[in-house]
Amino acid sequence: MNTDKKPIRLSVFIRVHPWPLLLFLLAALPCAAQQIAIRMEAGAFRIEGWQPAAPPADGWPSLFQVFAGEGDVPAMLGSYSVDGGSLVFHPRFPVAPGMRVRAVFHPPESAPIEAVFEVPKAAAPAATTRVAHVYPSINVLPENQLKFYVYFSAPMSKGRAWQKIHLLDAAGALVVLPFLELDEELWDRDSTRLTVLFDPGRIKREVRPLKEIGPSIQAGKHYTLLIDRDWPDGRGAPLAQEFRKEFRVVPPDRTPPDTATWRIAAPRAGSAGPLVIQFPKPMDYALLQHLLEVAGPHGPVAGTIAVEREETEWRFTPREPWKDGDYRVTVQTTLEDLAGNHIGRAFDVDTFDPITKSLPRETVSLPFRTRH
Repeated sequence: MNTDKKPIRLSVFIRVHPWPLLLFLLAALPCAAQQIAIRMEAGAFRIEGWQPAAPPADGWPSLFQVFAGEGDVPAMLGSYSVDGGSLVFHPRFPVAPGMRVRAVFHPPESAPIEAVFEVPKAAAPAATTRVAHVYPSINVLPENQLKFYVYFSAPMSKGRAWQKIHLLDAAGALVVLPFLELDEELWDRDSTRLTVLFDPGRIKREVRPLKEIGPSIQAGKHYTLLIDRDWPDGRGAPLAQEFRKEFRVVPPDRTPPDTATWRIAAPRAGSAGPLVIQFPKPMDYALLQHLLEVAGPHGPVAGTIAVEREETEWRFTPREPWKDGDYRVTVQTTLEDLAGNHIGRAFDVDTFDPITKSLPRETVSLPFRTRH
């Protein structure tokens, strides 16, 4: 191999998209009456215009190497093959968009040929993900509000919630540490719903944070929940726009929900109309999806659930028409209102209970009969 001859170098800026499309560069010079070309296609590098014989004693890397990046970097790992009379180098790892790649071929008894490929970066994904909804829907919240549910239109990235979610007071100033900033964020399985908890220590009575700092939000004041636009979604794209939810705060609610105050509108027998339950105050949106079940004379009734009227109405539409007869709605007592009060149990009655203590699994049965 002749190392005294100055290499011929060509730089090419490739304006094409990912690899199934042809990426190529021709770097040519006379060599033994041949036109030698370095071509890049489908992620591999090919030498054309030169007929490879048996591999040299030092192997094909002594003739042809490809480098990623600038400076004194090692050659890319990969394998060689002879395909259609051309020497081809196949990188072990795909060449990524935005990478600068240098291919060097040392033809025997001739000056080296060097070709530089600058593959353009992939286009940034469009900003289409948005905050679809924040629950509670209502804009009047108790001072001891327990949580927000933030729903996104597509999966989100994780680990950034406490840098991208803020609470502002009426003057636009940041409220300091209003939320319980858990290291493991409370995402659902699809990464489209985030549960944001207010710091329980600033909600429960007779605990130090509430006594020394006060509640996160105070009755009689106005606040804004702000979600930054630059929060990347699961693809790395920012949100389509920032999100703001303004709300007013009223005195704390420490009254447990009472099923005796719920109003049940029974459906008509033979119809597929909804069973409707109305609550005197808003309830927890996510729990309403799971903690109420309908059963009839022959067992559970299949159907769909809708939560409406700012979480004060639960509607159940059966898959099959209602039959004439008696039914019941079974409600788990772990169902919560906005302040985290359970059915028959206020949120802060367990101020000194161990944090790992679980509530007993109990239910309340609400009977109804279809109408004629």
